[in-house]
Amino acid sequence: MIPDTVIKELESIVGQENLTTRHDDLTNYSSDATKLEFMPDAVAFPGAAEQISRILLLANREYFPVIPRGAGSGTSGGALAVMGGLVLAMNRFNRILSIDQDNLIVKTEPGVITAHLQEEVEKLGLFYPPDPASINISTIGGNVAECAGGLRAVKYGVTRDYVLGLEVVLPTGEIMKTGVETAKGVVGYDLTRLIVGSEGTLAVITSVTLRLIPKPATKKTMMAFFHHISSSVQTVSDIIRNKIVPTTLEFMDRLSIDCVRNEMGLPIPDETAALLLIEVDGDEDLTARDAKRVQEICVRSGAILFQAASGKEEAERLWQARRDLSPALLKLRPGKVSQDIVVPRSRLSELIAFLEQLSQKYQLPIPAFGHAGDGNIHVNIMLDKSVPKEVENATAAVKDLFRKVIEMGGTISGEHGIGITKAPYMEMEISGPALELMSRLKKAFDPNGILNPGKIFS
Repeated sequence: MIPDTVIKELESIVGQENLTTRHDDLTNYSSDATKLEFMPDAVAFPGAAEQISRILLLANREYFPVIPRGAGSGTSGGALAVMGGLVLAMNRFNRILSIDQDNLIVKTEPGVITAHLQEEVEKLGLFYPPDPASINISTIGGNVAECAGGLRAVKYGVTRDYVLGLEVVLPTGEIMKTGVETAKGVVGYDLTRLIVGSEGTLAVITSVTLRLIPKPATKKTMMAFFHHISSSVQTVSDIIRNKIVPTTLEFMDRLSIDCVRNEMGLPIPDETAALLLIEVDGDEDLTARDAKRVQEICVRSGAILFQAASGKEEAERLWQARRDLSPALLKLRPGKVSQDIVVPRSRLSELIAFLEQLSQKYQLPIPAFGHAGDGNIHVNIMLDKSVPKEVENATAAVKDLFRKVIEMGGTISGEHGIGITKAPYMEMEISGPALELMSRLKKAFDPNGILNPGKIFS
């Protein structure tokens, strides 16, 4: 519990209007997309790096936790106040600071909504590719903290591939800049890459310098429906093997398709077992050529129906249905355990077959969808959390899934981070010496353990 005297000091730093201890306000900041709940003692809304510095100095003196938070859309509990303390809501850091068209960079504060940043740079003919499914609510700071990926990662990469530099406040209060504003720079250790994906445990991000690219001239959205899941995942490999790198290459199994059938607004063959949602982009000639080759490959691989979106509006409806898929799965069961595992693309068929066995073994629906182009599949174990046996089975299924993924040369988290939900499984993938080194790095940044404690390391 933060003492009243410290609450007064916090008010003096951010202003009384930018600090709350009201129960209703705290409740709003007690959960995230995991639906787990941990009540903080207070929530502060700082407006400058200097205020955050003073807050962290106070936290080190008084030993209370500080938890940075963006939009609260995380799925691993990384922004939850698991030990109480002060939630540092970054809502006021919501400005795009500058867009440099000559050097193709944008400087932004971390509270800017990802979709808003994309819209602003695209007005100038520029492009910021990372696009997590939560694009309309998640923030740039949260994307950096989690190293978010998204639908376009197969061609354009993930958030870390676009972060040139950061301004951060260290847990000990120092304000520091990392990285460069140039295409090259190898002076010293790459602290930027270390902080990207560190889930708010090493520093509080106060500004981000991002690399941009020219906006592609055109794009084409297509769908291919398959009788058999094995045919659909083999098609993924066939497309890549033919030297085509789609912007997006998304997979949905039958359970997933059924959950967004109405939202897609298209007739879907009754015998469909799997769907590939594909997009290519570039100049007009290249896009048309790639789209034609994709169609040929899909038909040759056994697609029962291939269809191109009729226009921009229909394409956007399809992508919105894909973005809405995760919550739509709750039609199957009132609760779910979501995992974002990654396996080598060539072993997707093996993974999907294993998921079918897992579903039968534990008598739970396990729909799968996601970024087949880079092997990142979202596995959803659906359950009723009021039924103890289903909770027990879901927990066992997660362990079986992670063992299989690691055995296949994959990873237990592609873009959602570790937070608290995956912390108990870290040792399945990371060796003891590596975990010990990570712990020492955390201690070097945060000697008193006040910044986002209880995350990553169980």
